[in-house]
Amino acid sequence: MNGNNRKDIRPGVRLHITQKQDQRTGKLTGGIVKDILTKSAFHSRGIKVRLQTGEVGRVQEIVETGQEVAGRG
Repeated sequence: MNGNNRKDIRPGVRLHITQKQDQRTGKLTGGIVKDILTKSAFHSRGIKVRLQTGEVGRVQEIVETGQEVAGRG
């Protein structure tokens, strides 16, 4: 799942982002969402988020939404 729609992203979601300095290389950084920084419902280059580690970047790929874990059991 890509990270262009704000409705797909919530705090606690595990995903991959591209940080500003890595845009040219496409290097991805994995982590868990702490804050959603983009206010609009859609962004063509990815919703901007802050990870729990403090890194900021645009979402490239959602790895685990949290619903998969909550749905088990």
